Amino acid sequence: MIHSQELPRIMVAPTGARRTKADHPSLPMTADEIVGTAAACFAAGAGAIHAHVRDAEGGHSLDIGLYADLVSRLRERVPGMLVQISTEAVGIYTPQEQIALVRTLKPAFVSAALREIFPEGGDEARAVDFYRWCKSEGISVQHILYDAVDVLRLAEFQARHLASTSRLSVIYVLGRYAVDQESGPRDLEPFLDAALQFSQPPDWMICAFGRGETDCLAAALAAGGKVRVGFENSLWHSDGRIASSNTERVATIREIADRMQEGRRA
Repeated sequence: MIHSQELPRIMVAPTGARRTKADHPSLPMTADEIVGTAAACFAAGAGAIHAHVRDAEGGHSLDIGLYADLVSRLRERVPGMLVQISTEAVGIYTPQEQIALVRTLKPAFVSAALREIFPEGGDEARAVDFYRWCKSEGISVQHILYDAVDVLRLAEFQARHLASTSRLSVIYVLGRYAVDQESGPRDLEPFLDAALQFSQPPDWMICAFGRGETDCLAAALAAGGKVRVGFENSLWHSDGRIASSNTERVATIREIADRMQEGRRA
């Protein structure tokens, strides 16, 4: 549960599990496209990539071979970029399959939703064993939290089963995949309030759906958090324009982050 290396202030999520080129022609789906996008986004200011892989038909996959190939390519092409793989179930994969991916691949960074790895009524002992094993292997886990209830549940889980001195890495998800979904900065407040229950402040990041993504990420940066940006969650700039690429979105957020940083130094 202790992550040996903190994530950078900006992570790009260029692909996700659901969108396709029908949503945006520049959404990367093949390994070559993802690696090329990662290199461009790294140059634009993203220090990490939240990576998904797709099968031959373009569908969401947790295939170990596909992930191993992508991670290898990313390390070769963009060695300075941290690579985080997704274990997202998308209603397809079981907790056992998600855990098997991580145990076999042993990635340096992984994102995992507590409600998927340990759903209500699920196998608690298996979840405890998984998180403790990740710690022993030096695998950094970023916990995906979808609402304040998830935050409180993770805090309670940590208190009962994990070292209370561990600083958790978490990502707060503002919004969902839904028609006309528009997240807003105020959606962050319940997460931050609930996070007071952690034994120590977490290393926290947010992602946000819809046209409000930029405003949400700016609010998180202003509050001392980190951000994940990219076509997985939003295609839009704050003025409603569709971005031409993930790189354009990263550059926009980096400009905001740099401006805030300069303001703090002034």
